[in-house]
Amino acid sequence: MKRIIALLLCLCFALGGCAQSGTESHTENDGSAKPDPSTGSTPVAAESFERLALGLAALPELPEEPDETALWEKMNGLSTEDQGKLWEEFDAQQRAYYDAISALRGDGVDAALSGAFAAYTLRTARQLMEHETEKNVVWSPANLYLALCMLCETTDGASRAQLLGLLGLENVEQARSAANTLWRSLYNDSATGKTLLANSIWLNDQFDFHPDTVNTLAKEYFASAFRAPMGDTKTDAAIAQWVNENTNHLLENAAGALKTKPETLLMLISTLYFKGTWSDQFDQYNTREDTFTAAGGAEQKVDFMHKTQKGTYYRGDRFTVASLPFRDGTTMWFLLPDEGVSVQDAVLTGGTPFNGFDVSPDATLETAFGSAVASQGYADIAWSVPKFDVDADLDLIPALNALGITDIFGSDADFSPLTDLDAQVSAMEHAARVKVDEEGCEAAAFTAITMETTSALVEPLPVVEMNLNRPFGFLITGADGLPLFLSIVNTME
Repeated sequence: MKRIIALLLCLCFALGGCAQSGTESHTENDGSAKPDPSTGSTPVAAESFERLALGLAALPELPEEPDETALWEKMNGLSTEDQGKLWEEFDAQQRAYYDAISALRGDGVDAALSGAFAAYTLRTARQLMEHETEKNVVWSPANLYLALCMLCETTDGASRAQLLGLLGLENVEQARSAANTLWRSLYNDSATGKTLLANSIWLNDQFDFHPDTVNTLAKEYFASAFRAPMGDTKTDAAIAQWVNENTNHLLENAAGALKTKPETLLMLISTLYFKGTWSDQFDQYNTREDTFTAAGGAEQKVDFMHKTQKGTYYRGDRFTVASLPFRDGTTMWFLLPDEGVSVQDAVLTGGTPFNGFDVSPDATLETAFGSAVASQGYADIAWSVPKFDVDADLDLIPALNALGITDIFGSDADFSPLTDLDAQVSAMEHAARVKVDEEGCEAAAFTAITMETTSALVEPLPVVEMNLNRPFGFLITGADGLPLFLSIVNTME
């Protein structure tokens, strides 16, 4: 027993020198969780991804959009003078709101970016859609574009050049500008509609990363940064929770399928959530069951919504296009192929809106679309629209390989702006869902890019058993390392 006491005293004074530098904490200086020495892993609360955050994105703050319906309700019973005051307050609030929106939008999307985005959309749509003749294909060009711009920041050399080529951009500075412009042009969080975008980067807590690249993603792409143990089910649950909160839980199954492994270096995730209310809603009393004939010929009973309203329509060689506007100024376009024409032929082949895109640098979306239209007119449009809820979960790697993006998926990958480790993209998933009913449309998408290290993994810490089921000693030291309590324990009685 004397040996035990002597050993504890030696330990006490040996620890004293270390303790002078401060007490040990399970939190790093940057706020990230530090591995617990007893387990080698970081405790993670799956219900609170904020605990893993190195920094949460600071999104633009917009003033609340004034509600005109509420204004009219307030006016009931008021004097003319009081009604005038309310109008003045409403007008001032409305001006402040639109001034803030204008400041957020800036100069908007210029012709060069519009043309590049149109070309990228067509090339990617062909790879994702033209060979799928029976299943639904749903994807978000804007969401994927933003995710690929983020990926450009982490790459260099041929890896970056291949990505930039698909995006129609010349350098990473253009990618940064394009992503920021698209983000600011699309973002909307108002009483009449929502287009909410969110980005995040999830870093393996066992590896080091170049802070400049992580900081650029946070600043230029409004990306929140998280650091967590990969291959941990609680980390996977936290990732799914973040995706679900930013997509209004529309893609829970796809989000729950996102998994990390110990060799997962990082995961880049971009989300997009949309909600719009029709400018002129469908009357539920005009909804009735009818037959939808699927691509394979099967007849399916579906509820169809009906209304007739004035609007502009466009005719091409094999299709008709018309649109339904939302209250916030966004629009949903519907393309109906002529009888006997497949939707693939109508959307992706010559003389159609996609294939007819004018993708020259000075093109705009309006001229690009108009180049595919043979004629247009103004008419009473009799709408018969099925209520639908369509979704898809896509593996993007085959399509991107066909588009010339190959290096990031193999040994030639260059992720030197992000890390000194050898790494490659092991998975690139895109999930999307669109719901339409009498009130409007709700939709969501996410792109998840998983990168794995091909370097040797960090060896796990050894596990030391401390089963105090026999006599033991203990020592309690103060902040300065001096012994406060010293004991040997021989019995529990």
